[in-house]
Amino acid sequence: MAAVAVWVAIWWLTEATDLAVTALLPFILIPILGIADSQTVAAQYMDQTIFLFIGGVLLAFAIERWNLHQRIALSILSKLGTNPATMLAGVMSATFFISMWVSNTATVMMMLSAVLGIIIQVEKHNLSTFQKNAIAKAMLLGLAYAASIGGMATLVGTATNLAFYKIYVDAYQDAHDMNFVRWFVLAFPVAVILLASAFFILKFSFLRQAKNVVFDRSYFVAALRQLGKMAFEEKIVFTVFVLTAYLWFGRKDIDFGSFHITGWSQLLGTQASFITDSTVAIVMAFLLFLIPSKNEKGKMLMSWEEAKKLPIGIILLLGSGFALAKGCDQSGLSTWLAQELLFLKDASPVVIIAGLCVIVCVISELASNVACIQLVLPILIAIQKVTHLPPLMLMVPATLAASLGFMLPVATPPNTIVFGSGRIRAADMRNAGLLLDVTGIVIITVVSMIIRIFIWK
Repeated sequence: MAAVAVWVAIWWLTEATDLAVTALLPFILIPILGIADSQTVAAQYMDQTIFLFIGGVLLAFAIERWNLHQRIALSILSKLGTNPATMLAGVMSATFFISMWVSNTATVMMMLSAVLGIIIQVEKHNLSTFQKNAIAKAMLLGLAYAASIGGMATLVGTATNLAFYKIYVDAYQDAHDMNFVRWFVLAFPVAVILLASAFFILKFSFLRQAKNVVFDRSYFVAALRQLGKMAFEEKIVFTVFVLTAYLWFGRKDIDFGSFHITGWSQLLGTQASFITDSTVAIVMAFLLFLIPSKNEKGKMLMSWEEAKKLPIGIILLLGSGFALAKGCDQSGLSTWLAQELLFLKDASPVVIIAGLCVIVCVISELASNVACIQLVLPILIAIQKVTHLPPLMLMVPATLAASLGFMLPVATPPNTIVFGSGRIRAADMRNAGLLLDVTGIVIITVVSMIIRIFIWK
């Protein structure tokens, strides 16, 4: 099993073949080597967590099809686009919010045309070439960074979070302390602080020479007006989106101290455990195929043609990580690792978490974030058995750190997309990204230690 994990890791890190092709190796090797049977391994490739991902992607497709994302972005920019700093804040806020629910890559692709439109408008102003270039770099890097940070905030925001969820739930089946709301409570504060940090880093790095520049918001107001009133389809998709978010947040009881909200799962009685966040995602996505469009007669809000764009490569990548984790458990590799890591039992928790974040962040700069976290989490389970720290105290910071790839153009798809615009130098991304990586590691470590006091006893 160790040999299988190393083989997969090397091919993922070096991209010897496509990541999705490498993802098939565990299904081939684990049964052949007698670690687990094919049925057991195959089940990992279509786990219920995969359906949570599929439902979220289908909802994102509907948002994209009816241009709801564009309306949200322009609504923010029409109010904040008065100078480079507020414009950057508007771009990053809109991108952050959309990326909480839509994949990071899709979010950047959706927003890129709007951001390039902003840059083109900026270039029409009477500014120096240096100022124009600086504003363009800030906007594009802000777009990429906000997309990656927004994905950290919710369980469906990025595939790394879903990979963590599946592996954690399988490893600690009696814990019952991780769901959509729980992740949001732990990760959203980190994401917001990191977003603010990214804004100030970009503002300091690029916008100091353009702080007195003033823009006319009429471009965004006109673009928003050109969209017209919200169409029937937009309203329904937005309603489904809000309802989905409510069902994810409101499945279990929420206690605010002064008042208490009873979760809707209580209505199901003893069968409440049968319904998961994945069920909600698929039910709401299913509705989109049944609700007819008003402006496109004979069509539904979603058609199977759009659904065919489902990223099968990411699905296989997720499944392969789950299969590796299962193999580590069934082969005894996790137990062996735990014995080899006994030296960590007396180490300080802050040293363990900080060191862990640094290692994961470095790996994620060079390899797929999903591949990185799926290789690291089984090792963390072994470390947890030695240190007896709360499992979430190790696994949540590591998962968040896997989204910190801000330095290199190849670190994340958002970085690659904005770098492909030709308006950013590798040195610009490296310098700003290094500051943000270090800041992210510090934020995750500090917040984790604070949460430890109140939650991870």
